Amino acid sequence: MTETHITPAHREAFSALTGGEFTNFALLSCFIDGQPSAAIVAVTRDAADYVLSPLFVAVTPDMVLTDHDGRRA
Repeated sequence: MTETHITPAHREAFSALTGGEFTNFALLSCFIDGQPSAAIVAVTRDAADYVLSPLFVAVTPDMVLTDHDGRRA
């Protein structure tokens, strides 16, 4: 079996983003470990407040993608 860090919640968020059924997403300027970046967030209403739930983040200059053996992707 192939190891993965992709969770059911990741799959649900990806499906919501690509399926077109929902429109409550926004692109948000943010910081990741102190580095400027951007995130795709779900925006929901909680009484008079808005709740921003990060779904995915943009790649930062110091981010390195690797496989499960540590090899660069």
